[in-house]
Amino acid sequence: MPDLLSCDQLKADVQAAQQELLAIRRHLHAHPELSGNEHQTAALVAGELRKLGWRVQEGVGRTGVVAELGSGSGPVVALRVDMDALPVEERTGLPYASLNQGLMHACGHDIHTTVGLGVARILGPLAERLGGKVRLLFQPAEETAQGAAWMVADGAMQGVDALFGVHVFPSLPVGTIGVRSGSLTAAAGELEVEVLGEGGHGARPHQSTDAIWIAARVVSGLQEAISRRLDALHPVVVSFGRIEGGKAFNVIADHVRLLGTVRCLDLDLHAQLPGWIEETVQAICKGYGGEARVRYRCISPPVHNDAELTQLLADEAVALLGRPQVEWLEQPSLGAEDFAELQRETPSTMFRLGVAGPNGCTPLHSNTFAADEASVAVGVEVLSASLLRWLERAAA
Repeated sequence: MPDLLSCDQLKADVQAAQQELLAIRRHLHAHPELSGNEHQTAALVAGELRKLGWRVQEGVGRTGVVAELGSGSGPVVALRVDMDALPVEERTGLPYASLNQGLMHACGHDIHTTVGLGVARILGPLAERLGGKVRLLFQPAEETAQGAAWMVADGAMQGVDALFGVHVFPSLPVGTIGVRSGSLTAAAGELEVEVLGEGGHGARPHQSTDAIWIAARVVSGLQEAISRRLDALHPVVVSFGRIEGGKAFNVIADHVRLLGTVRCLDLDLHAQLPGWIEETVQAICKGYGGEARVRYRCISPPVHNDAELTQLLADEAVALLGRPQVEWLEQPSLGAEDFAELQRETPSTMFRLGVAGPNGCTPLHSNTFAADEASVAVGVEVLSASLLRWLERAAA
């Protein structure tokens, strides 16, 4: 543990803050806001940080908040947490379930924000003894993979020497964390395919070119092509989440729009995927008499964890939680995280925070996702200790 704060003192301080932090978390959970619209969340965060003695800047990256503690020209260590929710109708039945119809913290960003405020509370009294600076980044719009780039453009990462991050993980029980050096998440892209056919009467499909039928072939054909034309040792996932097409039950559709996502762990392969997908889709559509327009947008590069920072965090977690509670993850995730945009020029690490209670936890983005609140204390303890330890080593 760092010299500034013993393990026992850290645990006692977190325990003393527990009820207040849980009240904040429940308020955030009940009042979710979509990406780029986190106005009330940001206002609450900024107000809490000012009460704790942090220097606060609002409107960074549109609705983001940046807070700093410490002074002088010493090293700067940062923590990023995200604040936005999802367009999901909550079905958890919790007493503090979302009050905003159609919106839900289904990815645990309310937990992340609360952990960030907990770290702010623990470190606040140590401002004059830090030997450097701590910067907290409360980021908007992670779900749309835009917020990190917005914050970088507004200078949030200027001068940062090391960066830490956290994401809840329903596959791990509460009280545990998962760590991994190297690749943690996948590169991600957004895929739009327009299938163009020729409309006609539903009773005479042979006189038309059915865009819906061709679109179905595109969805299934891409999956089949992945398994037979790409290296199985470099996994690729293409998932379509939205299909739009047709105007009437008895009219053959002449236009269908498919929206999906592409995930890949290998950067070289990811760079080749837009061309490969276009070639494959065009071939399928042409084979059935149609045409296609294909658009691909890179959303985020993969998160790559610095080995030294990851080991530092793991060591602090072992000291706090015990070795069995710190799991080294064997495989990266095909999920994406725009945390990667923040770490392009800065050594960084992100860990997985276990949130599964005694009865387990449904997956992220599920309308019944319910993280165990005991995870907040774990996140605050591990990150507070890691930030302090990094500053201690950097100043040595």
